[in-house]
Amino acid sequence: MLALIRAFAKSWVAAVLIGLLIVSFAVFGVGDVFKTRVPNEVVAAGSRVVTVEEFRSEWDRAKQNLEQQNGQQISNELAVENRFDTRVLEMLADREAMAALIEKIGLRPSDTLITREIEKIPAFFDQVSGRFDKRLYEEALARNKLTAARFEQSVRDDIAQSHLAAGLVDGLRPPRAYGALAVVFATEARDVSIFDVGRGAVEPPKPPTDAQLTAFMQANAERLMRPEFRVLSVVRFSSAQVAGQVKVSEADIRKQFDFRKESLNRPETRSFVQIPARDASAARSFADRLARGEDPAAIARTAGVEPVLYADKPRTAVVDVKVGAAAFSMAKDEIRTVQGDLGLAVVKVTGVTPGRIVTLEEVRPMLEAEARKTAAAEKVYALSQAYDDAHTAGANMDEAARKAGVPVVTLGPLAEQGIDSTGRPVAGLSARLMQTAFRLPEGGESQIEEEGQGESFVVRVDKVIPRALPPLSEVRQPLAQAWMNQEMAKRLRAKAESLAERVRRGEDLTAVAASIGARTERLTGLTRQGAAEGVALSQEGYAQAFGVASKGVFLAANPAAFAVTIGQVESISPPPAAPNARTVEQVRPQLGMTLFSEIGAQMPRYARIVMKVRTEPELARQSLGVETPASGKEAAGK
Repeated sequence: MLALIRAFAKSWVAAVLIGLLIVSFAVFGVGDVFKTRVPNEVVAAGSRVVTVEEFRSEWDRAKQNLEQQNGQQISNELAVENRFDTRVLEMLADREAMAALIEKIGLRPSDTLITREIEKIPAFFDQVSGRFDKRLYEEALARNKLTAARFEQSVRDDIAQSHLAAGLVDGLRPPRAYGALAVVFATEARDVSIFDVGRGAVEPPKPPTDAQLTAFMQANAERLMRPEFRVLSVVRFSSAQVAGQVKVSEADIRKQFDFRKESLNRPETRSFVQIPARDASAARSFADRLARGEDPAAIARTAGVEPVLYADKPRTAVVDVKVGAAAFSMAKDEIRTVQGDLGLAVVKVTGVTPGRIVTLEEVRPMLEAEARKTAAAEKVYALSQAYDDAHTAGANMDEAARKAGVPVVTLGPLAEQGIDSTGRPVAGLSARLMQTAFRLPEGGESQIEEEGQGESFVVRVDKVIPRALPPLSEVRQPLAQAWMNQEMAKRLRAKAESLAERVRRGEDLTAVAASIGARTERLTGLTRQGAAEGVALSQEGYAQAFGVASKGVFLAANPAAFAVTIGQVESISPPPAAPNARTVEQVRPQLGMTLFSEIGAQMPRYARIVMKVRTEPELARQSLGVETPASGKEAAGK
């Protein structure tokens, strides 16, 4: 065998193959042959991408908002079952596509504008000085799992989109003909006759049998199914536990004050104008003209230079150090020629705001609260470390908690949404705790899990109660009522359909109504504008009345009366007169906003086509720790 291989290696065929292999390495690169690429992008739109980590952060924020709206925790599995992951992914794809398209057309806010807008956000202001605090800014981003670059990019995108929208709105003027058509459409009047098919028109259903209720329960099993419940044991490490044990000394407060007093003090600020001068002669001319009260911008314009304006800025904000030193040594309205690091300039001070030195007593409450918070965090950390040391040494949850001096609390039965068996939300349960608890098997025990804000926990699953339908005996009464209502609704709809068919065949509506002991009601002058004023028709009825032609028959549910309304349009009247110019002009702005909304709704779709957006739903779902559903063929084969 070796001899054959050696013989082949010396042949002309082997030489050609090896030559081709060398050429392929030269063209495509050797590195790519051995390098494994790990996909990490769930959205790609032009040069913009959303990574797995960024998707997970967006998912956490979106799910937290959803949980706040619903008042309960929602597991990743449940959210994915309801395609919430698809909604988040599509939202990100639309957002990135729009941002990429706006960048492509050249609309890009400057870095200076971004910085200025961020410094206006109150959440980043120091409580004492009332000014932007970079430390608070960085802490806020860290809490929300955002980088400065990502946040600043989102601010830039928002500003760019708002500028684009402002331009579109300002230039969008619907034709007057559109306004006239809108007025005619809104003021068209209809006369309608209606009657209700109520409970008395049909024979009531007999009470359901157990077999019928059981079948009804099975048909609605997903809605009636009780969720999985779990009984949990929880150990918490929180500031509340140690609040009474924390003491703050005067030395701690003073140390904190000494460390932060520079940032707490408000520095002196000044307003002044700086006009660059080419030589001493030009500087003297500028100074004389400023002294006479001439406008600095006009003076600079005649010399072909740009004035530099500083409005209520500290000395550290002045670019030229020597100019800053001079400006902050001058009196208000004083004019001086300064040889700065960046050249000769004439400076005039227009305003002086004295600085303010904050005393310890002024900020003592804040510093004491911060010191207590820091001390509590250190105490909590010490408790968690004591627990972890005992647990690592082989102690179970109860033993480790006892050694650390923290209690074990039993909770439940609880559903993953944080509700008890009666459906009421249980206070003090975080989404992180419930997600951790429902990922563990029965008897499983977690490590110390961080909840943020210095809080952490350990959870153990003591018992798992699987999902199940409730016993029929427990839900018989409400289930029977629901079954009766459903059967009655079916009978009313069938009866109404048969009566409406008689009217369609030409019978008089009043006569058909009398056949079931009902009376018709005539509604005149109904308009689309006055839809909210129609009390005799449900919303569905109003929509149906304007959805058929003259003499047309319609049916609509009337939930308030538990009935089905049958109606017939008697006549359709156009507006009494052609709309005047004033009415049309009043409608056009609203019509313009409607057109803008429709254009805006289509813009992301257009952007996704132009920017050739690619999404990876399976990768996004995997990043949430949720298994990707099998395809139809795979599922069928299992």
